Amino acid sequence: QVQLVESGGGLVQAGGSLRLSCAASGTIFSTNVMGWYRQAPGKQREFVAVINNGSGTNYADSVKGRFTISRDNAKNMAYLQMNSLKPEDTAVYYCYFRDLVSLTNYWGQGTQVTVSS
Repeated sequence: QVQLVESGGGLVQAGGSLRLSCAASGTIFSTNVMGWYRQAPGKQREFVAVINNGSGTNYADSVKGRFTISRDNAKNMAYLQMNSLKPEDTAVYYCYFRDLVSLTNYWGQGTQVTVSS
């Protein structure tokens, strides 16, 4: 089992920045993927960014050039630096962890990000 706790959400004006953090704990094997998804009101959860434990990354087109995902393997932490935020980035952001040994997915409880215009 893996537990995920997000932090760093909040209210920011358009053009501002926020940094989300995700702390993973529990039984963590070295082969895994961490990432972020988001869900806006009335919409389906969508992919934002992912990083493997070799630091390879992938981003949704909507956030490329504005968001940066990173991780600290020693601390089992993942981060999402969000710059040039737009009102359409408003959503609950969920941390995601995929154990590539057991092929099990885990989710955090979510953190609210609100971008005002």
